[in-house]
Formats: sequence, C-alpha cells, structure tokens
Amino acid sequence: MYNHLVETLGIKPAHSEGERFSCYKPNLVLGVMPTNRSTLPVLDAKKQKDAFMPVVRSIKPGVVTVVDIDDVIEHGIARQVSQADAVISKFKKHNIDALFIPFCDFGDESVVAAVASAFCVPVLIWGSRDEAVNTDEKRGRDTQCGMFAATKVLLRLGVKFTYIFNCETDNKEFSDGMERFIRAANALKDLKGLRIAKFGDRPQLFMSVIASDADLLQRFGVISVPISPETVSQVAEEILMAGKDDFISYYGDFSSRIDCGAALDENVRKIVAVKMAIKRLMKQHNCSVGAFVCGPTAHKPMGVPVCPALGEIADDGMPVSCETDINGAVTLALMRGCLMGDDIGFLADLTVRHPDNDNSELLWHCGPFPFSLKAEDSHARLINGMERWEMKQGDLTICRFDDIGGEYYLFAGEGKTTTGPQTTGTYVWFEADNWRDWEEKFMYGPYIHHVGCMYGKYLPVFKEVARYANLRFDTVDPICS
Repeated sequence: MYNHLVETLGIKPAHSEGERFSCYKPNLVLGVMPTNRSTLPVLDAKKQKDAFMPVVRSIKPGVVTVVDIDDVIEHGIARQVSQADAVISKFKKHNIDALFIPFCDFGDESVVAAVASAFCVPVLIWGSRDEAVNTDEKRGRDTQCGMFAATKVLLRLGVKFTYIFNCETDNKEFSDGMERFIRAANALKDLKGLRIAKFGDRPQLFMSVIASDADLLQRFGVISVPISPETVSQVAEEILMAGKDDFISYYGDFSSRIDCGAALDENVRKIVAVKMAIKRLMKQHNCSVGAFVCGPTAHKPMGVPVCPALGEIADDGMPVSCETDINGAVTLALMRGCLMGDDIGFLADLTVRHPDNDNSELLWHCGPFPFSLKAEDSHARLINGMERWEMKQGDLTICRFDDIGGEYYLFAGEGKTTTGPQTTGTYVWFEADNWRDWEEKFMYGPYIHHVGCMYGKYLPVFKEVARYANLRFDTVDPICS
C-alpha cells in the first residue's frame, strides 16, 4: 500500500544519495597568514605563497572556507608586528575555527606570536624546504630556522600548535598534513558546545557506561539534554497517525532497502515513525548526537526495538549511542567531525574472538549500524524488529573517548576488516596486527566494550585532537603514544 502511494505521489525517497548526512553540514573557517622576514625579499616570499595557496584552497573546498589577508596586508604576507592588529581584526570578523601560518622564509616571530595568541583555535605551522644554502652571492630563505624560533615563542605563550614536516609545496606530505589538521580542527569544533540528547537513564545493569554530565559540561562544554523515551513514543504515535507525505516516502524507502518480510507491516511503520520522532526531538532540542536507553528491560518506543532507528538516524548525520553511553556519544561526535561528511562512524561492541584468526575480533551490535556501511552483497533483513547484515570491508580505525579517576582519555588504533562466520545483528570482523596487545589495552582500561569504528586510517587525527583537548592520548602502538 505505502510503496504504491510513494510511486503514485512521486515522492522523493528520504535516503537519496543527495540527502545523506543531511543534518550535518561541516563548515570550517581557516585563517591563513603567510609570514616573511622584513629583511628578506618580499617578492621571493610571494612566489612561495603563490605556490602553496592553490594547494591550501584545494583541501576539502566544499567544506573549508579559506580566509586570507590579501586585502589588509600588502602581498597578503605579514612581515612585522605592527600588522598584527589588521590580521587579528579580519580573522575575528570571520570567526575563524583554525589558523594556518605558512613560513615563506625565516618569517617574523613577533607577528606570528601576536596573531596566534589572540585566538583559542588549533594552529598549523609549516614552511617549504629551502632550495639551497647561503652563498657569498645570495642569501637563502632560512625557513626551517625561523620555524624553530617562532615555535619556541608560541610554547612560551602557551599556544598549542601542529606542524607539518619541512617539505616542498608539491610534496604529498604537505597536502596530507593539511588534511589531517583540518579534520582534527573540525572534530574539535564539533566538541565545543556539543549537545547530547539523553533519552533516558542508563540500563540498570550497565554500570560501565556511567559518565559525569557535570564534568563533561565543566571541562568541555558538552551538555546532556534529558528527553524522556516516553516522549519519543508520543511523538512517533502522532507521526504514524498523521501519515503525511514525508512518512509515506520514508516508509517506502526503508522497506525498499531492507527486507521486512519477517516483520509485521504495523511494526515496520512503527520503526519508521520512531526514527522520525527521535530526529524531530533532537532537532527541537538543538542536539546533534544522542544516547538512547535500550536493552532487554528498557523502554521500547511504541513497543518496537529502537535499534533500526539508531542506524537510520546515523545516516542522517545525527549518530546516537546505545545504552545511554554518553562517552560513546562524544566518541561518535568526534568521529563525525573527523570524517567531515565523507562517511559516518558507528559504535560497536567488542564481543568474540575469531574462531580461526587469533588477531581478529567481532565488532557487533544487535542492529543499530548505518545502512550506508553495509557490504554490497550482504542481505539486509529485519529480524525480530532488529536489523541484520554484515558491514563492508576496508581499513578501520577504532577509537574511544572515556574517563577514569577524573582524567579523560582518547584511544585510537588502526587495523582492517576481515572475513569470518556469519552472526546475528549488524557486524564486521576486525583484524589487528597483534590482538593480544589490543585486548590487554582494553582490559586495563579505562575503556569499556563500546568502541567507535570508522573506515579509513585516522589515528594521527585523533592524536592531534587529544593534544588540543587536553585528553590523554592512548594507543596500542608505543611509537604513536
């Protein structure tokens, strides 16, 4: 009936590719202040600027807004401290989220210090590798030398900064370093003023997810907003009874992607309504992530499991953790900020060792993973009101924001997916270089069985996030710790 109405009315499917992550639109404002020493030729410095600025503008151009100083400083290059006020004024006007200070040569450490210390944002330092050493005929640029000098001043002022290894503009290390910095800065931006929709208290048996709302507010500005699970049921009932076009469209989309043959049609419609209700309530309370009470003894909105709704809303860009895991919700927010709309993360349980692979572990949950991450050849089904499929293969970064004894940690580690036995729920098998090291790390903590998972290699990004956010960075790789 509903699929027929979708076709008849010509309603656009709710999860069309163009609307993926529709509730999350990252926009990072990057201030760029090139610097050159006043005793060195400014036109030579401009040649350096003209080489690296196109690369800077090419990094995530639809997401990053680059604010230069071309209109306030001659040649768009800061050379002396008297120019600092003009640069600071423009960057404040544009409300920059991060600051990039490329050294065209030795640079001017006084203007660098003045501008960088005026903002509480991530700062990136880089300078291209000098072409040649000094000779009697020509003075070189001494770029690396100036960077060493300026960063000492930044340290004295308490300014945290990131740097890209001294390399040429066209080196991949430069563009990769820029992107890592931008992703870290965006994750930090998302952490500021984060509002978490807290749908109910934790399940009684889950002591492991205990977190301090007050501490998160005081340290990070993260606010938990209580919303009753019963309210979700009430709003879902209203949506179901109204049967408007958006509900009909989404029902048709959901049932076309997921085999609902084993479920009552009434329950499928309830699941759709519950997802729409959660999304509506999160928007009303200005929350971009959430944590939902769930489990065998927890409230089931409209009498159906909430798992499918959580997976669906994650694909809208509003991830929600299970079992009222507040620290898990922060983890999801950091992953979303890191991914910048390219993809979405998910929260999984560390559950079972692989029967044949000593370095493999099952990442599982009863059915809340995003549909967009499903393996193409895996049959998506609804069984007992919960989703069931295998996730796609690829590189995987595992992370977790957590706390113990008043100290906050951020763990990150990299591995890859692998094949393994089929199971219930939504799942994927994860393979590490040495699972014994991973298991020991999680046993000694301060982490729990819930981990954030994202496709790709992002350990260096999380290392930067931890440094700026005053988190203790943790990993299984001693070289990166």
